[in-house]
Amino acid sequence: MVQNNLGIAFTFVAYLILMLGIGVVAYKRTNNLSDYILGGRSLGPWTSAISAGASDMSGWLLLGLPGAAYISGISASWIAIGLLIGTWLNWLVVARRLRLYSFKASDSLTLPDFFAKRFRDSSQLLRVISAIFILMFFLFYTSSGLVAGGKLFETVFGYDYSIAVTIGTIAIISYTFFGGFLAVSWTDLIQGLMMAVALLIVPVVAFMDVGSTGAAEALAGQSEHMLSWFRDASTGEALSFVGIVSSLAWGLGYFGQPHILARFAAIRSEADIPAARRIAVTWSALTLVCAIAVGLLGVGFIERDLADGETIFMVMVNAIFHPVIAGVLLAAILAAVMSTADSQLLVSSSALTDDFYKALFRKDASQTELVWVGRFAVIGIAALAYMLALNPDSNVLGLVSYAWAGFGAAFGPALIMALYWRRMNQWGALAGIIVGGVTVVLWAEISGGIFDLYEIVPGVILAYIAIVVASLATAPPSDAITAEFDTYDKA
Repeated sequence: MVQNNLGIAFTFVAYLILMLGIGVVAYKRTNNLSDYILGGRSLGPWTSAISAGASDMSGWLLLGLPGAAYISGISASWIAIGLLIGTWLNWLVVARRLRLYSFKASDSLTLPDFFAKRFRDSSQLLRVISAIFILMFFLFYTSSGLVAGGKLFETVFGYDYSIAVTIGTIAIISYTFFGGFLAVSWTDLIQGLMMAVALLIVPVVAFMDVGSTGAAEALAGQSEHMLSWFRDASTGEALSFVGIVSSLAWGLGYFGQPHILARFAAIRSEADIPAARRIAVTWSALTLVCAIAVGLLGVGFIERDLADGETIFMVMVNAIFHPVIAGVLLAAILAAVMSTADSQLLVSSSALTDDFYKALFRKDASQTELVWVGRFAVIGIAALAYMLALNPDSNVLGLVSYAWAGFGAAFGPALIMALYWRRMNQWGALAGIIVGGVTVVLWAEISGGIFDLYEIVPGVILAYIAIVVASLATAPPSDAITAEFDTYDKA
């Protein structure tokens, strides 16, 4: 492993300076809370599509997924298949309606704000409960990004894990603090393209190095099941039906991820959505396929006794490329980590600022005051995530899967029904959010039998049931709310 290499260090420093520069430019264009949270709804199709994908995939794409393929073989691809289907459906089913309706609902800036205004909930219960779930699950999600950053600096430079996590956290806080949503989206565009290029180059060069015969021999030498879709190569055991469904079910999570949904609300026009959808699906397909390829081809370079399988991408880059080129490719991991952590910090900050501070304590707060509250909220939330990330035994995939399920079950069913079902009311929305989120928390604590099913599945099913039952058991929404829904539905 290359440690303290000047070429790699120089590349990393240059990359961080570029990101901070973008933060400064965005800072000068941030005048109010709408600018800070949604960038003034000005994103074009490329920026919205790539930044949504980059903030979605995170360090998991370059660490967790290649690591899973390196250990378990191509059977790890079921997660990728579920994610690709989920990406396409999210842009098809949710994007246009959310863009139109979030603006129509008094220019809602956050997901809790949208729910509250969609159902005219004067009690603020929807906003507060939604914000609580956002803050809780994003602590785990953001922490996973900081863990990935820590593994990067620890593996490449040999830094102590705690120091490595600290460096990554400070870098991410810096440009998110100043630039807000514009900085996050612009940097995510660059970072998403870097991730795609790195994931394309590494397996192509590795395959040319090993050759088709050598790759096949290496895979066969490690396990006869490396290319089996229905057997885990690490154990040789057949995948269960519950296991395959659990992997595919990752796609259900897309409909409730606040940091991805924010890109739909921020796109400049509904006319840009078809182009953005094509870009997003193409980017996702390319990066997911290449991530699996990195893990499989890694077997040809490193035997499967690597202490931490999630470092396979980094190990391969250092084994194949010149230090300067390796620095550029490894910066893609930093890009992946930063592109998600910054988005998560911003959404969490938005929940604290708009859904707690403004809604409950300072309804008449000035725009300048709210922007600065949002900035300092970024620091506070990052500090909590940083403390969780200091555990060196943390697993990126494990942290992401828990948070992903929490958001998918708490907000996915509630959002889809809010956009499509006119009979739904505030009590249905509240029931769906609570039941979905709580089910994930409880289900994750139990194992064995049916409880080995990924917690997002029961969470989503029970959330839909709760929404329908609670809405039908209580008074229908007012004529004003249904009239507004009908007007939107015809748009």
